[in-house]
Amino acid sequence: MAYAYDDQNIFAKILRGEIPNDTVFESDHALAFRDISPAAPTHVLVIPKGPYVSMDHFTQEASEAEIVGFMRAIGEVCRLEGVSEDGFRAISNAGRNGVQEVPHLHVHIIGGRPLGRMLAKAE
Repeated sequence: MAYAYDDQNIFAKILRGEIPNDTVFESDHALAFRDISPAAPTHVLVIPKGPYVSMDHFTQEASEAEIVGFMRAIGEVCRLEGVSEDGFRAISNAGRNGVQEVPHLHVHIIGGRPLGRMLAKAE
């Protein structure tokens, strides 16, 4: 599958410094910032700095350094936000059925309170 990256998406604009953000962590390969509409006391978005649409796009085309750097950034955000001990949710939506709102890979780190079930049980 060919992935078409839209360089006018909001996260691309954040990466270029066109839109401000509340940065939590930054490395060579990732940027993490607070969600502007948090779903829990901790709600941080972690994005790769490269032009990747979704997790499958990223894992197929990113370099090993990008993959390692991105995954380590997720771990560092969890440590910095103090959610590792009590638990958190890491969510990455992809495509229409996954309800992806921004076409740039992003992982939501959500925690700081009991989160309930992720999805209703299938019937």
